[in-house]
Amino acid sequence: MIDKRSFESLGGADHGWLKAKHHFSFADYYDPSRMGWGALRVWNDDEIAPNSGFPPHPHQNMEIITYVRSGAITHQDSMGNKGRTEAGDVQVMSAGTGVRHAEYNLEPETTRIFQIWILPREAGGQPSWGAKPFPKGDRSGRFVTLASGFADDKDALPIRANARVLGATLKAGESVTHSVGEGRHAYLVPAAGAITVDGDAVNARDGAALSGGRTVTITAVQDAEIVLVDSE
Repeated sequence: MIDKRSFESLGGADHGWLKAKHHFSFADYYDPSRMGWGALRVWNDDEIAPNSGFPPHPHQNMEIITYVRSGAITHQDSMGNKGRTEAGDVQVMSAGTGVRHAEYNLEPETTRIFQIWILPREAGGQPSWGAKPFPKGDRSGRFVTLASGFADDKDALPIRANARVLGATLKAGESVTHSVGEGRHAYLVPAAGAITVDGDAVNARDGAALSGGRTVTITAVQDAEIVLVDSE
């Protein structure tokens, strides 16, 4: 089954400096039918105005992945980490027993990100942070693992969840397949462009929840940039 969630149907909020759309219940948006998808708990589509951002705030027991769609995000945390992550690149934070961090857009343009939260396989652990460039050309016509909780995915950023975050760029007419294991959950969003999933249309910033035990074919109707989470 494919459960499509159009961009127009998403919850959200407009704080002026932040325009947010929520694929799942978050903050003041609550929908009991959209509390997550497997271990995937949050997928926020955020637009952050220039010279603004999220002031220091705490997290714990969550794997937080930031995929930068355009612009750049600057990170600071209570562990002493600082970093700037640009469009197409990824940062991850394992909140573990607890961490405070801030995320700012220090650029002269709007920054657009996907913020993805995945429940860890177990609570606790030392907090950690990391970031890495993932050139879009390297994922042309195929999925590349961006973040993973599996040791075999050596080129991916590590997370503490039985999950993978994948990215692909497809030219119009190109297809890729993805197999969702039995009992697992996949959720994909085109960051840009339009695709079909087994023939069902999914437009930019729409979400598609995929049940386990099947292989889907993803075809680009327009040049497309896709992010997919495969989790328990």
